[in-house]
Amino acid sequence: MTLSPGDLIATGTPPGVGFAMKPNPVFLQPGDVCRVEIDALGSMDNPVKDA
Repeated sequence: MTLSPGDLIATGTPPGVGFAMKPNPVFLQPGDVCRVEIDALGSMDNPVKDA
């Protein structure tokens, strides 16, 4: 398979992450920040806010 610029590879969530954590699942809480960072491109912060 040939990948082209802009193609996405979706793999799902592996066991042991978030809701599947045993014994107590861990969820994002208001005030948490998710940061995505790509070298030579920059970063993006996504704050978690209360509904």
